[in-house]
Amino acid sequence: MTKDILNLVYICECLNLPEVAAYWQQVIDMNEYQKSRFTAKIVQSLFNTVSGKKICILGFAFKKNTGDTRESPAIFVAKTLLDEGASIKIYDPKYVRKNVSVSQDAYTASEGCHAIVVCTEWDEFVTLNYNKIYDGMMKPAYIFDGRKILNHEALISIGYHVQTIGKKLGRPVASRCWSSNPAI
Repeated sequence: MTKDILNLVYICECLNLPEVAAYWQQVIDMNEYQKSRFTAKIVQSLFNTVSGKKICILGFAFKKNTGDTRESPAIFVAKTLLDEGASIKIYDPKYVRKNVSVSQDAYTASEGCHAIVVCTEWDEFVTLNYNKIYDGMMKPAYIFDGRKILNHEALISIGYHVQTIGKKLGRPVASRCWSSNPAI
């Protein structure tokens, strides 16, 4: 998509339409800003550090029904979290890469993680057993829904702290204590 919009910018500039070119450039700039904002929200929500924390990324392809990762927001999210010291586990139903560790399923990928980040809108992510996933995660357990595909109210009722772009969700402030036992 970015490539197509950049082509529009170029065509508009060639046709001496600077205002239209600037508009389309702003679309690209806003998309880049949203990736940075989303990743900053992840770090901030996890007590301003992800160093030493395990984060599960659900979806690495740039959109569902493909294994193509070109221009995928997940690349930016993963790189930023890795640069901040996080340990990353990835699950994507179609993406296969030899130099990236990809888990066999979402349940394995999320086991022992502090947070889940949804980066691709795969249909199967909507129907996962989030109670089962919650049981295997560190507490407090976070879900960052970068595609707004999940049932946030249901996740909150399970016990997750849910964050998404463009939608403020109510939830009590989490304790700084990390535990795999929800009673602690």
